[in-house]
Amino acid sequence: MRADLTSPQAFESLVREHQSMVFRTLSRMTGAGAHVEDLAQEVFLRLYRALPEFRGDSALTTYLYRIVVNVAQDEWKRRRRDREFVAAAPVASTDDEAAEWLENMPGDTLRGHARNPEQLLSDAQLQEAVDNALLSLSEPERAVLVLYHQEDCSYEAISAALDMPINTVRTHLHRGRKRMTALIQAQLAPSKPVPPPARYPQPMEAR
Repeated sequence: MRADLTSPQAFESLVREHQSMVFRTLSRMTGAGAHVEDLAQEVFLRLYRALPEFRGDSALTTYLYRIVVNVAQDEWKRRRRDREFVAAAPVASTDDEAAEWLENMPGDTLRGHARNPEQLLSDAQLQEAVDNALLSLSEPERAVLVLYHQEDCSYEAISAALDMPINTVRTHLHRGRKRMTALIQAQLAPSKPVPPPARYPQPMEAR
């Protein structure tokens, strides 16, 4: 089976089947941008090299998620090492996807604010707030939330992909949800109006 997967035709088919997931997950974990294509190529290169050692102990998708997370972590380390700030461009996604993220977050205040009758914020602003909040989380929290909410991975699959106990997965998921909710609420909070400058009576002209 492993030999078949490494054949040019089989591997090309494997890439086509999983490339959307790889690009989507890398964009969520590292921010959208031209760098995602390079990271995706690195993911599939590592997968191709690892296939001869793949024992089938877990599903191939779980194995691929593990590689995606490792590549994303290498990117985070590179950014920290170079001390570069990479602005997070909004991820190209549908409005429904942004709503799904918010619906899975706790707190009625957040959901009500995002969908109030006055529509204080556009969908683009909402998506940008979600993306910025996600990129502000710690690395484990971000990885767990992306795999659980976006990729619908089970606790067991996340545990295998991240090589962490299931209870730790649950903890990161709980804390990540709370932090993400607070971060989005802070971004969506209406700014306080700036009070007009105080007006003092003009001094009377001396006669």
